[in-house]
Amino acid sequence: MSTELLSNFLGGQWQAGRGAGSALFDPVLGHELVRVDATGLDLAAGFEFARTQGGAALRSMTYRERGAMLAAAVKVLQGQRDAYYEIATANSGTVKNDSAVDIDGGIYTLGVYAKMGETLGDRRFLMDGEPARLGKEPLFQSQHVQVPVRGLALFINAFNFPSWGLWEKAGPALLSGVPVIIKPATATAWLTQRMVHDVVQAGVLPPGALSVVCGSSAGLMDALRPFDVVSFTGSADTAQVIRSHSAVAARSVRVNIEADSVNSAWLLPGHAAGSEAFDLLVKEVAREMTQKSGQKCTAIRRVFVPESLYADAAQAIGARLAKTTVGNPRNESVRMGALVSRAQFHAVQEGLAHLKQHAQVLYDGSTQALVDADPAVACCVAPTLLGTRSAAGSDAASVVHETEVFGPVATLVPYRDAAHAAELVRRGEGSLVASLYGSDSQALAQAALELADSHGRVHVISADVAALHTGHGNVMPQSLHGGPGRAGGGEELGGMRALNFYHRRSAVQASTEVLSALG
Repeated sequence: MSTELLSNFLGGQWQAGRGAGSALFDPVLGHELVRVDATGLDLAAGFEFARTQGGAALRSMTYRERGAMLAAAVKVLQGQRDAYYEIATANSGTVKNDSAVDIDGGIYTLGVYAKMGETLGDRRFLMDGEPARLGKEPLFQSQHVQVPVRGLALFINAFNFPSWGLWEKAGPALLSGVPVIIKPATATAWLTQRMVHDVVQAGVLPPGALSVVCGSSAGLMDALRPFDVVSFTGSADTAQVIRSHSAVAARSVRVNIEADSVNSAWLLPGHAAGSEAFDLLVKEVAREMTQKSGQKCTAIRRVFVPESLYADAAQAIGARLAKTTVGNPRNESVRMGALVSRAQFHAVQEGLAHLKQHAQVLYDGSTQALVDADPAVACCVAPTLLGTRSAAGSDAASVVHETEVFGPVATLVPYRDAAHAAELVRRGEGSLVASLYGSDSQALAQAALELADSHGRVHVISADVAALHTGHGNVMPQSLHGGPGRAGGGEELGGMRALNFYHRRSAVQASTEVLSALG
């Protein structure tokens, strides 16, 4: 019996691709779930419909009205949460808590931007700063404004967050008045497609405001025009292809990239094994290694501790990892599910083998049997902690600072002093996030500023926020998500800052009376 072929929504209508499609699989049980295909779609016509119909309808609304529209979408999504959890278990192989990070995290983020619309009120553009006098007399001035782009936003998303990756981009875009076309990663496209389906069918968005194309990405970049924008999350190799495409290079399409990131956790000097700062680091490292099976762009990949604490940290992190049961997420005793696909399984195995040539194994979770899962079928990889043994080895093991294994793998790296640690962290050449652990507020603040130029976010964990902090790897809509260098150089979220990408800044030079008439 053939499996269902999911439809695309483009040009204001549901359309099936003309090909056989690509199969999506259950990464634990191995069987085929659904198929996706975009063969034969008229992308140019669909994109133009989004620009002309969806864009015009959205721009005619105020920020308050668009915020109410997002709030209505939130209610639709909340009403279907159980179905989304079932899809996540089947297609992403995640345990319930990990599915919540994606599903509830995405809905929460959309809700934040819905409330922001109420704050922005009955306006259709944003003022940017105060008027600036252009001469001796104040009668002729310059006022910067930001108006919604008159194109569309194309989102090419990664496989690890089919819900959050959709809504953390779509929320700010739709609130800005810009229509959205989503291209989810094929391996986990089912959840994205279902969420778009539910919102579209509920009729809470104007026609053309939200579209989804599942399957091959061929032709998507070709269909972009100068006033469109594109946001990509994925590998640095694909990011390079996007940046070199004629849409970006010749037509100046604005692009946002989130790519590879070898994120860090740093225990500052002056803390003993068993201290609160030490224990907070151990707890967070183990959580970040195992949440969503390490398939988070923000997950901790390198762990920096004073050389004297190397053995203690290895033992403590390993002891926590040993409590993580791996296998079928449908079994209530399982705490970590699978990687999303056989391709990712092989990629992680290859990356791990590469790292093992330059670091020793400190904890190997593969010695424990999988729970309710056949190791010959399930795409499960147990957590593995590696280490570079000595501070001198930390300097020599360049591969550790350059390689992101997108799974439950991290490397423990000893350092000599604070300056040495900061130097090693920066060898990641730009990351999404680094987390700091300590008890001295002055030292923590100094370290945070030391790393700020090479990180999109610095997450500082001290005893006073032990029960309050949001987590090294949790991306909150109020803070920037992105990072310089290897991380792609992009910026998303950050509260109101997210709207900047979907607006064009222009200087209106006019009399004081005309500028006052802007509103």
